[in-house]
Amino acid sequence: MRRGLRYVPPAMLLALILELAVFVAVGRGIGFGSAVLLVFAASLVGLVLLRREGMRAWRRFRAGVEAGERPGPQVTDGLVGLLGALLLAAPGLVSGAVGVLLLVPPVRRVAGAGVRRVAERRMSSMVAADLFGPRRVRVRQGEPQPGPAHTGQPVTDPNRAIEGEIVEPRP
Repeated sequence: MRRGLRYVPPAMLLALILELAVFVAVGRGIGFGSAVLLVFAASLVGLVLLRREGMRAWRRFRAGVEAGERPGPQVTDGLVGLLGALLLAAPGLVSGAVGVLLLVPPVRRVAGAGVRRVAERRMSSMVAADLFGPRRVRVRQGEPQPGPAHTGQPVTDPNRAIEGEIVEPRP
């Protein structure tokens, strides 16, 4: 985790330079006043969408919990919607464009699947199963792989999969 954090300051600096370069290019194309107005309007729309997406995510989360469904899909969809609205509310043309893309339903589904995969990797299988339901696991046939370090036994039997996982044999 800490190794990835060292890239945050250079990435933020690069994003700032990119935002300024795009703003200058758009300002030269449509005029400085119009570019400032465009950034202001996008931020205003982003603030309105931030409130709407937050309320929508909360309602969908509560409805899912009350219906007895797993809350994971509602949480990931809500997070992607909130991130899109937040990026649109942030002053900048590039961040606004990325925010608008995250609010488009097909892009939102793909981003939600990515958030789900990252979340599943960072939490235990049991917690992930409680949030998102059973996972699909591919079992490769071939040479036995070493099992857990504490037993030293190879795991080749799909019946020994972690509880809550669906095992699909792979040819």
